[in-house]
Amino acid sequence: MRADTIGLTSLRHPSAASVSRANQRRRFRPAGQSAAPTTLPAGAGAARPGLRRQCRGGRGAAMVCAAASAGRLGPALPFLIVLLDLQYHGAECGINAEVEKQLEMGKKLLAAGQLADALSHFHAAIEGDSDNYIAYYRRATVYLAMGKSKAAIRDLSKVVELKQDFTSARLQRGHLLLKQGKFDEAEDDFKNVLKSNPSNNEEKEAQTQLTKSDELQRLHSQALSAYQQEDYEAAISLLDEILAVCVWDAELRELRAECYIKEGEPSKAISDLKAAAKLKNDNTEAFYKISRIYYQLGDHELSLSEVRECLKLDQDHKQCFSLYKQVKKLNKQIESAEEFIREGRYEDAINKYDSVMKTEPDVPIYATRAKERICHCLSKNQQATEAIKVCTEVLQLEPTNVNALKDRAEAYLLEDLYEEAIKDYETAQANSENDQQIREGLERAQRMLKQSQKRDYYKILGVKRNARKQEIIKAYRKLASQWHPDNFQSEEEKKKAEKKFIDIAAAKEVLTDPEMRRKFDAGEDPLDAESQQGGGNPFHRNWNTWQGFNPFGSGGGPFTFKFHFS
Repeated sequence: MRADTIGLTSLRHPSAASVSRANQRRRFRPAGQSAAPTTLPAGAGAARPGLRRQCRGGRGAAMVCAAASAGRLGPALPFLIVLLDLQYHGAECGINAEVEKQLEMGKKLLAAGQLADALSHFHAAIEGDSDNYIAYYRRATVYLAMGKSKAAIRDLSKVVELKQDFTSARLQRGHLLLKQGKFDEAEDDFKNVLKSNPSNNEEKEAQTQLTKSDELQRLHSQALSAYQQEDYEAAISLLDEILAVCVWDAELRELRAECYIKEGEPSKAISDLKAAAKLKNDNTEAFYKISRIYYQLGDHELSLSEVRECLKLDQDHKQCFSLYKQVKKLNKQIESAEEFIREGRYEDAINKYDSVMKTEPDVPIYATRAKERICHCLSKNQQATEAIKVCTEVLQLEPTNVNALKDRAEAYLLEDLYEEAIKDYETAQANSENDQQIREGLERAQRMLKQSQKRDYYKILGVKRNARKQEIIKAYRKLASQWHPDNFQSEEEKKKAEKKFIDIAAAKEVLTDPEMRRKFDAGEDPLDAESQQGGGNPFHRNWNTWQGFNPFGSGGGPFTFKFHFS
C-alpha cells in the first residue's frame, strides 16, 4: 500500500479514548496525589524532537527515514508509516510518561530493524497500559515483520476492539485475513472501512480489495469443481492464481498437494504439505501424507523422520503409528544390510536385502533398490554369473542406473567379457561424467581388452580371474605335465610344446606372485617388454630358462622331467 493511502481521520476522534485517559490517570497516579487537569503527559512532547534529530525535516522526512528501513521490515512498511504519523496523536491515548518512553524506544528500534528488542518494549508498554491501542498496533507491526501473522492479527483485532474507527488497522487486518484465505472475514473488514468515513485513498483501497476477494472466491469455486471432475491440471492452474494472494491458506495448499500427487509430481506435493504443516497447528494429517510420499519414493529415512513429527503431536494417531512401525522395521533391515557391506560380509548383506523385499512387497522401489545392492554384493564377492543376472534385472527397469552399470561391468571383467564391460562403463560415464571410479574402471577395462589380444595368463592356465593360488598351481601342474617337451618326439612338436610350456610357466610365475598378479589385473603385463619402462624386460624367459624346472616342486635345483610308461 502506498504511504499516502493511509488516512488518519480515525485517529482524530478522542471520544473513544476519553474513558481510557481517566482510567490511566487513576492507575498511574502516585498515592496521595489529587487528580490533575487533563494535560499532555510528561514526556509525551519529547518524542517529536527525538525523532526530528533522527530524521530532520519533519513529517515528510520521517517517512523517507522509514523507507530506508523497508528492506528489513518488508510487509510491515505500511504499518511503520502509520506509526510515524501516530507520534502526532499519541496524546489522545492519554498515555503516561513510562508507557510513552517504552513506545518511543520500541518505535526507534523498529525503524532500525531491531525487531526482537522493539518487541520487548511494546510488551512493556502494553503491560503498563492494556487499553493503549497504539501499543497493540505497533506490536502488530513487529509481529508482521517477524512473519508471525497470527499474532499480528490478534493485536490488530485488539486495536479494532479499542478503537473501532481505526480504519488503518481494519485495512491491515483485512489484508492478512485475505492472505489466510478467510474471504468472509476479510470482506467484513473492508466493508466496515467503507462505512467509517474513510479517506479517498482508504476507500479506493477497500474497494480494490473487495473486488479482489470476489475474484478469488470465484476462482476457488472453479478449482473445487475441476478437482471433483478429476481435472487436476486445471485445478492446479486455478489454485496457483489463488495461492499467489492467499499464501497462508493451509487448506488450499493441501488441496493443491493432492492434485500434484494425482499428476505424479510428489516433490511439489511435499513442498505444499510442508508449508501446510507450518501454517496449521497440530497438522498431523500433513505430516502423515509427507511421510507416505517419502515412503512411496523409497526414502525410508525421511519417511521415518516425518512420521515421528506426526506422533510428537499425537502419539495415539493410528495411521501414523502403523506407518511408523512399518518404516522403522524396514529402516532397521536396510541399515543392518549396509553395515554388513561396510564390513565385507556380502553373503549376510544379501540375506538381509532378501528380507527387505519380503517386508515390503507392495512398493516396487524397495525391491529395485534391494536388487541393486544385491548386485553390488555379488560383484564384490566375485560371484560374476549371479551378479550379471541380478544387475541386468535392475537395468531392465532402470537402464541408466549408474551403480548397477558399474557392478555389472566389474562382473563382466571377471568373466573376461571385456567389450561388454567397456560398454557398461561408457553408458555409466555418459550419465555420471565426473565419477572418478567410472573413469578408472573404463581405462582398466580397455587395457584388459588390449591385453587379452596378446597373452592372457588366466586363459593359458584355464582358470578364472578370481581363482585362488592353490587352483592356479593345480592347473599349472596339470598343463606343465601335459606340455613338457620331453613328452614329444618330433622336432616340430617339441618346438610347439616348448612355446606352450614357456607360456604355462610364465602364467604360473605371474599369477602366483601377488605384486605381478596385481599389475596384470590392472591391465599391465609384467613380462611384456613393451610394458616395461626403459625398453628392457627383466622378466624375459626362454626355453633354456625352464630346463630342469620341476613343476611339482617349490623351486630349487635342476630337475629332469621324465615320464615312464609300462
